[in-house]
Amino acid sequence: MIKHQVFISPNEVKVDGKALTHNEKGSALLTELYRNHIGDYPKFFKMDTLSKLGFIASELLLNIEGDRSFEPREDRAVILFNRNASLQADTHYQSTIQDPGSFFPSPAAFVYTLPNIVTGEISIRNKYFGETSFIVIDDYDEQIIMKNLKNAFQDPMTTSIIGGWVDCSDEEHFEATLFLVYKF
Repeated sequence: MIKHQVFISPNEVKVDGKALTHNEKGSALLTELYRNHIGDYPKFFKMDTLSKLGFIASELLLNIEGDRSFEPREDRAVILFNRNASLQADTHYQSTIQDPGSFFPSPAAFVYTLPNIVTGEISIRNKYFGETSFIVIDDYDEQIIMKNLKNAFQDPMTTSIIGGWVDCSDEEHFEATLFLVYKF
């Protein structure tokens, strides 16, 4: 059963269907949301856009829930989906190795070439020790997403899931639809 939902795009933010006031658009929107609603996780500024998007959406979602104890828990899974994997981070990293004359691979950029880093960021921040998965599919497909979330509840330890769509092709083109799902 879906309990809460957050939607973020370059021009719009909705929390449980209600528009959240903001002044910025595009990638500056994510920084504004961080500063206005979170502000206590400096690692945010090192993240790629996909991780920032997923992190912000999950924080807004968890703020609705109200349980911000940061106590370790094994009963919550984080399962996300998208179409572009880590395309933006891949492109950035490729630029650091493209020219043999200025070949300076960046470990800090390389780490974000895995789309599942966003599930790790969410889990580390909240001390979740349940399942974490990142699944790349062709398009947003609620039936596929819900089927996978339902399957995750086969683990008797899992009682809730942060799940949904977190996609980013570049700093100005992104979308997140995250929801908190409880076992029913």
